[in-house]
Amino acid sequence: MALSIMIVDDDVVCRSMLQDIIDECGIGEVMGTAEGGVEGARMILKSKPDVVLIDLLMPDQDGIETITQLKNSGYDGKFIMISQIENKDMVGEAYQKGIEFFIHKPINRVEVEHVLSKVNEQWKYERYVSEIKQSLAKLDIAEPTSPRKERKVRDVVKTILMDLGIIGEIGSKDIIALMENAIEHREATSFPPLKELYESVAHTYKQGQKDIEKESKAIEQRIRRTIMAALNNMASIGLTDYSNPKFEYYAPLYFDFQDIRMRMKVMDEDLQPDKGKVNIKKFLQVFYMETLEKLNN
Repeated sequence: MALSIMIVDDDVVCRSMLQDIIDECGIGEVMGTAEGGVEGARMILKSKPDVVLIDLLMPDQDGIETITQLKNSGYDGKFIMISQIENKDMVGEAYQKGIEFFIHKPINRVEVEHVLSKVNEQWKYERYVSEIKQSLAKLDIAEPTSPRKERKVRDVVKTILMDLGIIGEIGSKDIIALMENAIEHREATSFPPLKELYESVAHTYKQGQKDIEKESKAIEQRIRRTIMAALNNMASIGLTDYSNPKFEYYAPLYFDFQDIRMRMKVMDEDLQPDKGKVNIKKFLQVFYMETLEKLNN
């Protein structure tokens, strides 16, 4: 599902350029354009687009005033500010009012596509988290977890690991144990601290031995390498087929967009790979929420 976008800018050339870029890159669909803040606010409240591209300076009502008005009226979409102003105070005020990114004038196609990709990634993730929260609300009144439920946790986790192409990685065993532990001992909807999870899983491996700290670090390293393997798999799929359903779903959900793009560039240009970095906490939190959702369904 593509982003719905509204453009508010008093410069007709700028509006036209932005619409052409959006239409051609395929990230979103322009629902309408407005040449001023007053007209734009009226159209936005009526059509409720996902994203608003809005000029900072306009004759009738500037972008910051318009954003404030829209938020006070209940609009909760995302804002991208368009401006050639470099005044730090004005930029800071715009961020405080809730904009997501700036697009600088004169309009640059690469910058517009990059910013829209980032916003699209956030939008998809937030929608997914919202759906997860709705599922968790139902789980709060579910029956206590039974041994059979624990086995289902393992089955769900294995399915996700297979989709990510890491079921055979050494750290996959640790991820399975970690998810079983987190779900079995979950409190409300919060995800436990990673150190606590590592130590809990280490205790099950070591069966009460003293060397828990060393084993916890080993678990973390195995999981890190396994997540890096998943990142490489997603980047490889993206290079082959950017529209592949697995890439479209898992890549932005589990990884930062810039990390995926960098890994794709390294592979495509046959560059010397660095050690790379992954956000373990984000990966495992998303894995946890997705496992809960699949159990509930």
